[in-house]
This record gives sequence, structure tokens and C-alpha cells, in this order.
Amino acid sequence: MSKAFFASNTILPPWNSSEPPLIPCNSQFHFKPTTRRHLITSISILITPYLASDPFSPFPLPVSHARGLFQMPPFRLTNRYFLVRAGESEYESLGLINTNPVAKTSVDNGLSEKGKKQTVRAAFDLKEMRACDGNCWIWPSITQRAYQAAEIIAAVNGVNRSHIVPEYSFLDARGLGAYEGKSLDTLSEVYESDSLSPNIKPPPTDDGTPNESVLDVFVRVTQVMSILETQYSEDTVIIVSPDSDNLTILQAGLTGLDLRRHRDLSFGPGEVRFVDASSIPTYKQPSSTVYKCLNPPSCT
Repeated sequence: MSKAFFASNTILPPWNSSEPPLIPCNSQFHFKPTTRRHLITSISILITPYLASDPFSPFPLPVSHARGLFQMPPFRLTNRYFLVRAGESEYESLGLINTNPVAKTSVDNGLSEKGKKQTVRAAFDLKEMRACDGNCWIWPSITQRAYQAAEIIAAVNGVNRSHIVPEYSFLDARGLGAYEGKSLDTLSEVYESDSLSPNIKPPPTDDGTPNESVLDVFVRVTQVMSILETQYSEDTVIIVSPDSDNLTILQAGLTGLDLRRHRDLSFGPGEVRFVDASSIPTYKQPSSTVYKCLNPPSCT
């Protein structure tokens, strides 16, 4: 049997598995006594990575990690953002509410003829605003009308189709529960509830349509912003939503407005806004600081 060698060139006899291995009595192998200082240092090295991941830790987070901790309203935005509501849908042209995600990729959920014209106008508005002069990404909901709008925007602004990134759930139209299939005029009842509390949900239904409160949508659009702020840096992102509520709730959160007043920021079909405080139309500006909310969705 071959002999075992250590780095110290100490030769050990062949090891018999029935006996414990021999440890040479060589000063090079003596263990040094552990001091309290050494023990504390070792523990701190082991736990520092875990403490650094804690937002309440005294250890500062690297920028690459801190960017993922997105809060509303944000201290700053890494990218430029444009918000676009897709043009009128076929269902909207009939005056009907359609928010069930099962039908979101249906042809019937696409742009109406009027909606296509509204979207072309939006695409040229973006061109006039020079949104895609540099690097430009288009993030539409996978909902049929929103994705059609993204393709029109890309064609007008010379954006490669590889820069269209579909969002599969976070930008779905707000689920309106029992209002599904009803007249668009009944939306006033939903917004009346919204003005009372961002936690009030529309009545539920049994056809699979979600019934989402303002707070539910707020969580979704915050997740979108967290992804975008982490994935891109100093880019331009065009967010294309199938409805107005995603955008009004998002803009209220970004600008620190009371979520109960999100309807005041309503987007018309095909409307485009650059994300900053001045992008809110003058006639939709809150009349006083009563509508200011520094910690959405907790607004009082």
C-alpha cells in the first residue's frame, strides 16, 4: 500500500480502517488557542452577507442590490419612462367592460378602427417627444390591444421588434369583478368606492374575472417598476397599458399623490405622458396638498 504524504513532508504509516488515523506530533499541526477577538471576527465575517441583505442593517447595500428595493414615491428613477394607454378596444367601442384575463389575447380584445387611429397619433406624439431617439424599450401588456399598440409605436419610431418586451400579468387591465360585461357608464360606481378607500374591491363574480382594489393594482405596478429599475439603467422605457387605471395608479404612486384620487389623473385612449410631476395635465393637478401622499398606499 502506498504511503500518504502531507505538505509538511511528514510520512504517515499505512492506515488501518479498523483503527483511528494517527495525527503526527509535529509542532506544525498544533492548534492555536482561540481568543475572544478571533471568535468575534470569524462570526462577523460569516454573518455580514446576511446582515447586508437586511434593509435595516447598518451595513450599506451595494448600489446593484439597492436598486431592486423600489419604493413609492421613488427617491429617483434610473430610467426615463413614458406612459401610454392603448387606443379604444373593440369592447370599448361597444360601450362594454371587458377585464377578464382569459380573453385578454382574444382578437375581440384588439384595437377598434378608432383605436388604431388613436394609437397612431400616440406613436407620433412619442416621436415628437423624441422618446426613442436613444435606446428605447417598449413594455406592453400581453393584452391584445396593448400589444397591437406596441407594434404600431415600434413601427412609427423605428424600434426593432426585439425591443418589444411583453408583460404577461402585472399590466393586465384592472379586474372589475361583477361589473364585467356591464356598460362603461357603471364605472362611476367603481371610482366612487375608490375615492373612499384604496382597499375597496368591486363585487366578486363567478366567471373568473378578478375583483381588484386600487391597492391590488398598486402592488402590481410597483412590481413592474421594480423589475424595470433593476433590469435597465439610463434607458427609455415606454409602458403600454390596456386601460387607464394601471397608469393613473402608477402615476399617483410615482408622484406621491393620494391613491384615492387616482381617477383625477385619468388617461384617454391613446394618451401619452412623460413621467414627471409636470406631465400631469394642468386641469388634473390636485387643487391642494390634501391630495399629497408621501407614503402610498397609506394615505390619510
